[in-house]
Formats: sequence, C-alpha cells, structure tokens
Amino acid sequence: MPSIFTYIIISLLLLWAEWCYCRVARRYHIFDKATERSSHCVATIRGGGIIIPVAIWLYTIFFGTFHIGFIIALTLLAMVSFIDDIRPLSITLRIVVQMVATVSMLCVSNVEWGSCLYWLPIVTIVCVGIINAFNFMDGINGITAAYSIAVIAPLMYLNHHTPFIDTSLLIVTAIAIVVFALFNFRKDAVCFAGDVGSVSIAFIILFVLWQLIHRTGDITYVMLLSVYGVDVILTIIHRIILRENITQPHRKHLYQIMANELHIPHRIVALIYASLQLLVSAALILLPVNHWIYSGAVLAALCVTYVVCIKKYYYLHSK
Repeated sequence: MPSIFTYIIISLLLLWAEWCYCRVARRYHIFDKATERSSHCVATIRGGGIIIPVAIWLYTIFFGTFHIGFIIALTLLAMVSFIDDIRPLSITLRIVVQMVATVSMLCVSNVEWGSCLYWLPIVTIVCVGIINAFNFMDGINGITAAYSIAVIAPLMYLNHHTPFIDTSLLIVTAIAIVVFALFNFRKDAVCFAGDVGSVSIAFIILFVLWQLIHRTGDITYVMLLSVYGVDVILTIIHRIILRENITQPHRKHLYQIMANELHIPHRIVALIYASLQLLVSAALILLPVNHWIYSGAVLAALCVTYVVCIKKYYYLHSK
C-alpha cells in the first residue's frame, strides 16, 4: 500500500501543474468567452481539466506501467479534446477518435473474443454517448467536479469490498478532481474543465466501470451514471421534438434552466446533482433489492421528475 506521502507529492504536483496552466492560458488567451448560450458572464480560462490526464501519467510514473493501451487511448483523446478547446475541430474527427479510444479501452480487459463482434459495437456506441454526455453536462461551475466525485466514491467503496482495479488509480483520480475543484467549484471560477477535462474524466470513469461490470457481470452498475444519463437523453428527445439540431450548443438541460432561469447558484445545482447520484448509487449498493427492479423504478422516477420540472419551468427559457 503506497504511503500517504506519495499522494501528498502527487497532490502538490497537480496543484503546481494547474497553477502553471492557468498562467500559460492567460498568456495565450485560452478563454471560454461568454455568449448568449453560456451560463457565465465573463471570459474564463478553458482547459483546466488538463490535469486529469496529467494525473494518470503521474500515476503511471509513481506506480509503474498500467494498461499501456488505456494510457495511449487516454492521451490521444486528451490531445484531440485539448486542441478542440483551442481551435474547434470537426465533430466527425472527435467522434472517430472517441470510438478508437473506447475500443482500445474495452480491449485491454480479458474478454471472450469470440463474442466481441456481437457486443463491441453496441458497447462502443454507448461509451461514446456517455463521454459526450459528460461533455454536454459541463456547463456550470462545479458540476463536473462534484458529480465525478459522486461517481468515484461508490466505485472506491465497491473496490474495497470486491477488488476489481488498483485502488491507487481511484485515489489519484479523486485527488485530480479535488484539485481541479479548487479552481472551479467557486462562485467565480478560475477555469473551466473544457473538453479535455470532461472527456478525460468520463473516459477514466468508463474504464473503471467497465472493469467493475466485467468483474461482477452486473450491468446495472451503469446506474452510477443515471442522473446525468436521464438529463442528457431526455434533453436530446426534447430538442428532437422541437426540431432543433442536436449538435448545436444550447441551454435546455434541466441543470441549465435551474441555474439560468431559476437563478439557483451554480454550486447548489452541482451539489443537487451530485447528492442525488450518491443517493441512487448508495441505495443500489447497500439495499437488499433486485438491481433490475430497482434500476427500472429509479429511472422511471428520474424521468418523471425531469418531465414535471421541464413542463413547469421551460416557459422561462422560452421567454
């Protein structure tokens, strides 16, 4: 078991890396400028989530080589996402890179290759959808950091009782998210995660979740991402009903309406989403219930809550 001193060194290195990046970003004007579709009012540094892949590289340095295919895939994904933060890339290129990285991530596990042709395309599409869901939901201060911790914490608990991955990877990831939160979980954020941050966090969480599902055979653990999932899927359906281009930026997510139209402070909205996800995950893990029945009931409750809130408050956005 690594000493706490190792984690302190990693924490200090990540703090230094984030501080240095903010200085470089200011110098080269890497800003997320406020627009009518933004939830912020002033230009803010973009790409602060770059310390997430940096944390995984530090993990590899301090704890030895770790799933080289995963490291390469994460690095490729982070590089393309960071370039997109600086200069917009085509959506086709980003999706192709995400699919290649996802396939690489899925294939580092010991799987039954005879059945790959059946499940790999479906799982790849779902994973790419989840990666983009994290990106869509990164729109207000603190929500990516708070929600990611709400997902990592149950995974750490499960790993303690049924080991499926190196605990140090989870701890280092959590440290990186907390360090980023020091700069982002504020009334006036110093920096935003950017695509490089939200996409990298989603990719790491997917890798860990894949290891858990592969180890236990229980696919219902995707419920650890259910709150984000319901918001994203129902918002997409809503936009399709409105005949909008779903690839274009917007402010129609429920969390955006809460922050922008209902004027609930960003950090409160972030904590609501994180707390709700923690509650859903804790009940799934701790209660003696059938996981499939529980998952169906929770998804139904989340969908009803979303629809009721949108029907009640969407008129504010329309105005």
